[in-house]
Amino acid sequence: MTSIQDILSSDFLSNISSVSVVDMAIGLLVSFALGLFILLCYKKTYSGVMYSESFAISLMAMTVITCLIILAVTSNIVLSLGMVGALSIVRFRAAIKEPLDIAYLFWSISIGIVVGAGYLPLAVLGTLFIGLILVIFVNKKSNDNPYILVLQLNDDSTEDKVLEFVAGNTKKHLLKSKTVSEYGIEMTVEVRLKEMQSAFVNQLCQMDGVRNVSLVGYNGQYMS
Repeated sequence: MTSIQDILSSDFLSNISSVSVVDMAIGLLVSFALGLFILLCYKKTYSGVMYSESFAISLMAMTVITCLIILAVTSNIVLSLGMVGALSIVRFRAAIKEPLDIAYLFWSISIGIVVGAGYLPLAVLGTLFIGLILVIFVNKKSNDNPYILVLQLNDDSTEDKVLEFVAGNTKKHLLKSKTVSEYGIEMTVEVRLKEMQSAFVNQLCQMDGVRNVSLVGYNGQYMS
């Protein structure tokens, strides 16, 4: 039975085709170009609270680094075994704040793998296709954005009038929370505005029994 030591000591390694310098250069340049395209798409589609330039640059770097690893793995079996062992002990603990960032991370790694494996047409077409999808759907503006209406009222009679007024001046409303104390009533209502008009808030604040009104934009992840 042939052992691993027999395989390594035989002519098996010398028969493995190495990647040429030209192929390495083309692979790294293509991965850099595609990584730069991913970076630009990330800038174009980012909609979070705080944009991180270092994370955007790391997407481009990750594409090139992954391509470099795949080129090394495909050219030398000993190096590939050692690299698998080395990467298995690496732990990444960076917090991912936006769900879309995960897609960009997998996108960068996948393109690096595909380029390193030599499937350049697939890498280019796949990058353009994914980038087009993200730019179209992420940047698609919706006119039905939810808003949070925070109301501070004096008593129950004011509550009924306020909810009736809100129902008549919004497309949709939903009571999210209600807090009753000795100082009055505080309600949180999710609303959909009519044609993005918020002038009704001014009228609402002038109603008898209404102490305070706040309208807050909300996208499901953070308030603005």
